[in-house]
Amino acid sequence: MREQEDLMRHGIGFTSQRTRERLIQRLIEEGVSNPKVIDVLRHTPRHLFVDEALAHRAYEDTALPIGNNQTISQPFMVAHMSELLLQAGPLDKVLEIGTGSGYQTAILAQLVERVFSVERIKVLQDRAKERLTELNLRNVVFRWGDGCEGWPALAPYNGIIVTAVAQEVPQALLDQLAPGGRMVIPVGPTGDTQHLLLIVREEHGFSQQVLGAVRFVPLLTGPLA
Repeated sequence: MREQEDLMRHGIGFTSQRTRERLIQRLIEEGVSNPKVIDVLRHTPRHLFVDEALAHRAYEDTALPIGNNQTISQPFMVAHMSELLLQAGPLDKVLEIGTGSGYQTAILAQLVERVFSVERIKVLQDRAKERLTELNLRNVVFRWGDGCEGWPALAPYNGIIVTAVAQEVPQALLDQLAPGGRMVIPVGPTGDTQHLLLIVREEHGFSQQVLGAVRFVPLLTGPLA
């Protein structure tokens, strides 16, 4: 049983360490430079977070479908957003909006002290919980609910990461960002040009930086079973 589990985690064939290393080299060439982020992506088995039929594509630098009209994010975007959160130093408490497959959650769990993850589609979050348990990642707390509302009961957060595109930045998330805290969020119309924003809570308000064009699934309201 242990041998089977090791094979599943470390991968065979298309999911081997050599295949993963090619992805890592590509991410470095595209500008990912944080050594901790690179190391975590190198050792996190992305093939566990996609359907078995797509396992051979797990280490391509592309988003992949995970059901329920959702996707697992492109590895570059996972690395890039993680780097942006960590640019100002280590983080204790991060709110993730959009658990999805749990891949971004797993990456964050190895980079920060605590992750609080909100997902509106319960079946996706249940699968993500199972995957993180398999990987023995125990510093994540999950909430099934409306991501636009955040998780006010446990606020404030030193970092907030949103993995779906919002028409505008939800005020509830701004309110839950701690002083000096950083939020990475895609904003823009669905199906049109979207931009990744870095928002920092300053002493007297918020600073905002536009970081380039992106494409994400929409941030929707209301939980689904």
